[in-house]
Amino acid sequence: MNRVEVEAGDLPLPAWAEKSGAFVIKALEKLGRDGWDLSVLYCGDRFIKSLNARYRGRDEATDILSFPQGEDFPPAPGGRRLAGDIVISLDTLAENSGFFGVSMDEELRRLLIHGILHLDGMDHKTNEKTEPMLRLQEEILDNLAGERIIV
Repeated sequence: MNRVEVEAGDLPLPAWAEKSGAFVIKALEKLGRDGWDLSVLYCGDRFIKSLNARYRGRDEATDILSFPQGEDFPPAPGGRRLAGDIVISLDTLAENSGFFGVSMDEELRRLLIHGILHLDGMDHKTNEKTEPMLRLQEEILDNLAGERIIV
């Protein structure tokens, strides 16, 4: 069984936050992951900009940051996986949804999957759709197309 904690940083917790936790669990199941513990933190641009500057040396806001921990407790089959944390800026989420011409719901689902894949050890060098991680991200998004978080 996977467990997801959803919190807010510098803004109130969105009314749909619980639905986003349920979506993360479904995405983990699509990936065949079990026993994961992770957190999702929603914030604004100011908060994520400070994290991006501190941990990545980039003095700018971004849509998502992932902080993998990747530790197993106990370190044996059947134990829990402390996967890490996903931080999403709702300001940049709204901006990107307009820029890409998709709903905020679709962009949020895409970001959550993106964060999960980073916590699972995947990475990408570019944002080209041909990147293996981004192809998998879109495949999972398509498989969960019927799910809604922000209604």
